Amino acid sequence: MESNLNRMINQTLRHPLSGQLSKYTNVMKGWQYRWFTVDAKTGFLSYYLCDSSAVGEDIAPSPHVLANTPRGQVQLAGAVVYPSDEDSRTFAIACASGDTVKLRANDARARQEWVDGLRAVVESHTMAMDISNSSPLPARELLAASDAMVSARQALFLTEQCNASLARAIENIDCASFSPTDPDLLLLKAISTASTQCLHQCLGLLQRHQEINQPSAELTPTSIPVTYQ
Repeated sequence: MESNLNRMINQTLRHPLSGQLSKYTNVMKGWQYRWFTVDAKTGFLSYYLCDSSAVGEDIAPSPHVLANTPRGQVQLAGAVVYPSDEDSRTFAIACASGDTVKLRANDARARQEWVDGLRAVVESHTMAMDISNSSPLPARELLAASDAMVSARQALFLTEQCNASLARAIENIDCASFSPTDPDLLLLKAISTASTQCLHQCLGLLQRHQEINQPSAELTPTSIPVTYQ
């Protein structure tokens, strides 16, 4: 019987996941529309600049734009994809490198489709990477190490959710004894955010350690530089 993971992967291969999403660039530029495509075979999420006439509409860029080098790429192997609880449209990808890509779909249904599709590709390529890594450990210990990595990614996902909830609670606090600008609360918020980022970097180091220990030193798609614009 076909598992839910295999069913989702096969569906992504038959109907590649693509569409227009808003991408959070930085504080100055805010949200920018980009056209995203997922290659389920290579495990990369690529994005391109949108035609000015198609901004805000789910219309693919012209063929010559898609034929060019993507504006940026995200390696999905080892990543954590999670919906944000700040609204019903936003979600994020915590990459194994420690970077986080924040995206926003048109509505809640579209967000769920993206999250489900991306998670299936992440799981597929993460499992393949774990299997291909060389290790002197016995099979049982190797499986335990792989399970530990999965648990770490899940724990990081929960940490992201808790950090977002804490930040929102502080920003919306309505109490006579405290205000959102209270120094102690601001310090707590900053420490929580910094700790979460540190955990991202630690997981990224573990992921890179796995890649270094791969038996083949040939150039692979994982060597493609990732940019975030």
